[in-house]
Amino acid sequence: MIQNKKVIAVTLARGGSKRIPNKNIVDICGKPLIQYTIDEVKKSKYIDTYIISSDSDKILSLAQSLNCITYKRDNVSDKQTSSDGLIDTIINKCGINVSDKQTSFIVVEIMATNPLKTVEDIDGTIEKFFDGDSAVSVVRILDNHPSRVKMIKNGYLENFWPEVPESRRQDLTPEAYVRNGSIYVMWWRNLVSTRRRLGKKIAPYIMSEERTINIDEPIDLELARILIEKKQNK
Repeated sequence: MIQNKKVIAVTLARGGSKRIPNKNIVDICGKPLIQYTIDEVKKSKYIDTYIISSDSDKILSLAQSLNCITYKRDNVSDKQTSSDGLIDTIINKCGINVSDKQTSFIVVEIMATNPLKTVEDIDGTIEKFFDGDSAVSVVRILDNHPSRVKMIKNGYLENFWPEVPESRRQDLTPEAYVRNGSIYVMWWRNLVSTRRRLGKKIAPYIMSEERTINIDEPIDLELARILIEKKQNK
């Protein structure tokens, strides 16, 4: 709990992946990808309940072996529901106490595709939540700063954002940030009423580039292995 509010964490872990088969349970330095997230969530001082939801029996079996609550998505309606709406469905179907719903609680969606995030990032995002009506982990954009991004219009390049005179990437202003696909924090009541994870006042939790990676392509997998091996060797 935090500030007398119950905290429910959810990880949505699909079984299918075209680019990396069985991505969420692929081995990274001797451990399945999703276990990196599970292990860090278990260290949280705020999370009261943690639910893993998947359409894959292999993922759910692994989660159960690590003492996680699980919910199997196996019907058409679940697969067609947005992830925002699905989180509420999962919480309802996993038997969260009615009294908890009446007093409102906090929901944390924790992605499984970044094995480098830590419990400090998870708890830090939860703490930042009280600065707004929702919170999300972000990473600073350097190489791909909006000032350097162009679009093609009528065959010519045009700016998305007014270009800053050429300078070092760390000097580009204003500083730009992007959601890094690791952690979202929201009120349950807002999720139910709006079916959206983020509200109007979104508090940022800034993560470093070193702890930000999303496993989408095979090259991401290789990079994650290099970074984790380097961390382990320290």
